[in-house]
Amino acid sequence: MVKYILPSLLFLFLCSVCVVAQPKTPMYKSIKSSIQFFSETPIENIDAVSKSMVSAINTGNQNVAAVIAIKTFHFNNAFMEEHFNEKYMESDKYPKATFSGLINEPINFRQPGSYKITVTGKLNIHGVEKVRTISGMLTIDPSLKLNFRATFEVTLVDHKIEVPQLVTQKIAEVIRVNIDGIYEMQ
Repeated sequence: MVKYILPSLLFLFLCSVCVVAQPKTPMYKSIKSSIQFFSETPIENIDAVSKSMVSAINTGNQNVAAVIAIKTFHFNNAFMEEHFNEKYMESDKYPKATFSGLINEPINFRQPGSYKITVTGKLNIHGVEKVRTISGMLTIDPSLKLNFRATFEVTLVDHKIEVPQLVTQKIAEVIRVNIDGIYEMQ
């Protein structure tokens, strides 16, 4: 029995040394972020903002992940906010939107500068996942903080967000989304 235990313990010790000896991959986490969406129609414009996105970037494999609670979007009109959550986004049933993807271009995260990038991944809104490629600008400042800005469009029908016939003239079929996130190394 001892002849099996000793090699097993030695193996576990070597595995733990290997894990500890590997260099830590720098991760960036959002410290300040906002997501704004805008619906423009001839009858009415709708604008909402959330400052509650949580996002991270893994510099080792260039993976990006983000999540936002739908109820954190705020409108100038409380009635619009209520309808947004109850009738369109069904926030109790689909409480969050997520994105998980990969930066396509190689980035040296230790080199300050501005980089045009694309991020391809899965965008999940209203329980419907779609593969998207989002273009944006990644800026690395001299202190190695990151800023990511992007503008893209979301088509409501792609995510099975239904607009009642009565208000179709007031809500655009395609919504413009702006993201602005500041990240620090963790």
